[in-house]
Amino acid sequence: MNDGLMIERDAYGIHGAVKLTMNRPEAFNALSESMLDALERAIDEIANSDAHVVVLAGAGKAFCAGHDLKEMRAEPALDYYRDLFARCSRMMLAIQRMPQPVIARVHGIATAAGCQLVAMCDLAVASSDARFAVSGVNLGLFCATPSVPLTRNVSPKAAFEMLVTGDFIDAQAACERGLVNRVASHDELDDAVRTLAASKPRAAVAAGKRLFYRQIEMGIEAAYALASESMACNMMDDDTLEGTQAFIEKCPPRWK
Repeated sequence: MNDGLMIERDAYGIHGAVKLTMNRPEAFNALSESMLDALERAIDEIANSDAHVVVLAGAGKAFCAGHDLKEMRAEPALDYYRDLFARCSRMMLAIQRMPQPVIARVHGIATAAGCQLVAMCDLAVASSDARFAVSGVNLGLFCATPSVPLTRNVSPKAAFEMLVTGDFIDAQAACERGLVNRVASHDELDDAVRTLAASKPRAAVAAGKRLFYRQIEMGIEAAYALASESMACNMMDDDTLEGTQAFIEKCPPRWK
């Protein structure tokens, strides 16, 4: 455990799966400064390892309640807030930039920057009792940074409604709007995560994730050009050649 963050290797019995569990249950896993730093350090370390997939979870009754408001209120200075939100944004971007897919395992509440975390993860599985909100507006603070990934997950009108009302949506609504991929009962949540975490060839997934986020921001012609180059390079990978040959020969591939 490191600054409230628990790190489990080969999680769910899957070689190369790393589970990061935010462990501040008494504070609903609020993102304190130390938690932000611990997450960024762990992400950077895992990004440069041979891990295949990352699962992000929360201990106790909730996934994450957002920023630590007590910590934020203790030092009301513009430079402090600029630094805090820049640090948070840097950690969020590190999730997208790491080569491994990141799966949010969500239960209880995911509010404000906690909902932002869900939206930044590549995949998300929610317990049927999970609830989501970007509720800063209820305190007079528009959730500006959470709005960035939220508007890249759900439709603009659905996102704006959440942002200006601060209202909660349930897990099924989050799934229907595209914020999470799957909903499972609390007892089946880990099985659903395990299914998504099942290992695929690391090089293909890493190349695919890099391409996926780059092409989203491009015009269609540039996106096709980048995708074509990505697929050509991917085809030269040993595992891809093995997988293709195995398909032709109708036998299981022998991944490296």
